Amino acid sequence: MTTVLDVQRFKDEGRHFAMLTAYDFLSARILDEAGIPILLVGDSLGMVMLGYPTTLPVTLDDMLHHAKAVSRGARQALLVGDMPFMSYHESAEQAIASAGRFLQEAGMHAVKLEGGGRVVEITRRLTEVGIPVMGHLGLTPQFVHQMGGFKVQGKTEAQAVRILADAKELEHAGAFSLVLEGVPSKLAAEVTHSLRIPTIGIGAGPSTDGQVLVFHDMLGLTTGKAPKFVKRYANLAEEIARAATEYAEDVRTGKFPGPEHEYSTNGSAPAKDPTEVRYGG
Repeated sequence: MTTVLDVQRFKDEGRHFAMLTAYDFLSARILDEAGIPILLVGDSLGMVMLGYPTTLPVTLDDMLHHAKAVSRGARQALLVGDMPFMSYHESAEQAIASAGRFLQEAGMHAVKLEGGGRVVEITRRLTEVGIPVMGHLGLTPQFVHQMGGFKVQGKTEAQAVRILADAKELEHAGAFSLVLEGVPSKLAAEVTHSLRIPTIGIGAGPSTDGQVLVFHDMLGLTTGKAPKFVKRYANLAEEIARAATEYAEDVRTGKFPGPEHEYSTNGSAPAKDPTEVRYGG
């Protein structure tokens, strides 16, 4: 199983690595069997799974529900739970209680927190009680209103200096890795080379130690134009629509179900694999 020590070893050995988001049992199992070393139960589930315009409405209970499903599906990956908005903002004690639930109830191995500043001290407190922390700087979606939208961060000298300083402080506080989202590639390279811990980029250029994409973006399961930094490795939205259209047409014309899809005359269909018949509709 991948651990936080393995992630550090990846950087020490100069090995680039992948992280993907996962939000449910089946996708977690597929990605785990594919050998993805880190799965992030991201609060992005609010947008891609629940239909919210931002991640802000996502609750701790929402996150724990999905994290539990992911942990049931994955056996080898390092599992990281995203701490949602207002689950760690009131106090270090609140943060410890929230993060503890990710590990104790949901089977996560680590948590991710957005931002620097006061988050540095929260990171220190969490690591002191044995909860591994992944930091997140740059475009931090929980601060979307403060940032004036989903905009690249670190373009000004002042912003760049702040991000670099926050990164070093998070490392010193005990974070085992750091997500850099929506920052110029030059800044991402500087941060990466300045830190002992690994960086994971999303829209931050090629110089980070690892890369992360949203599962649905990577598979082309979203509608509309994808962000510029996304590479779609499949177009499953089109394939699903094609399959659904074909199914509806087969039902309309009577082509489905055919004799090969019927139960036996005694009302049952013995299955070689007991998981073949699983759903009640």
